[in-house]
Amino acid sequence: STRAMTRSSLCLKPITLSFDALRSALKGVDAYILVLDTKGINVWCAAGKGTFGTDELIRQIESSGLSGIVSHKNIIIPQLGAPGVSAHEVYRRTRFRVEYGPVRADDLPEYLRTGKATPEMRKVIFPVYDRLILAPVELVHVIIPTIIATFILWFLVGQVASLAAIIAVFAGTVLFPAFLPFLPTKDFSTKGLILGIIVAIPFSYMYALSSGIPSRATGAGALVPLLIIPAVVAYLGLNFTGSTTFTSRTGVKKEIFRYVPIMVAMAVIGIIIGIVLGACR
Repeated sequence: STRAMTRSSLCLKPITLSFDALRSALKGVDAYILVLDTKGINVWCAAGKGTFGTDELIRQIESSGLSGIVSHKNIIIPQLGAPGVSAHEVYRRTRFRVEYGPVRADDLPEYLRTGKATPEMRKVIFPVYDRLILAPVELVHVIIPTIIATFILWFLVGQVASLAAIIAVFAGTVLFPAFLPFLPTKDFSTKGLILGIIVAIPFSYMYALSSGIPSRATGAGALVPLLIIPAVVAYLGLNFTGSTTFTSRTGVKKEIFRYVPIMVAMAVIGIIIGIVLGACR
């Protein structure tokens, strides 16, 4: 649109995917879109990191010459961007009033029409479909390391170990988001450890019965999958903290410092035991 509306008509979302989704939701609506540079980070995470924040919003208002483009002083930002934007500071420095719009872009036309956000528009939901949409993104990030690890384990340890690597990655990137609300505990790391233990049990059983392991070391052989697989699943599951409504920025920091050292220790101990057992064959 090139014509300014008489009421709120500026809706902000970062990155190309968000911009395209917003533009699609506003089809047929006479509105301007002011884009903030969040370095490719989604609205919610960017608000927590500060890139979708007060200073960046003010910078874009000033650099775009917004006061000379629109005939009003209202800006709508996504509700999930609210933690990063101080409305009174924006008004003090630019005289633009900040409105906190609905969570989802699809609700914007109705919000613009009525000027109100219903309780449903304010509610953040994270159903299984939304959770599983994230799985391909996480898979792409780990696909090459997984392929490399699978081939290495195939030649050094055997088919069972290579299958365990694939299953661990699948559990951490697909099963974890699918079963996220049903896994007990609050922390993502412990949720991942629990899921990892469940996934590791069949492999632990197979290694305990492996004829290649000395009978006195079967317990140690069974322990290897129970150490490595849960660590991998928990680490991959921790990546979902920035994409969900289940945690906060401070919560993520606490988890990283509290549990990542434990994951590393588990994986290292499991690998050492595996190497020792391999040497004893």
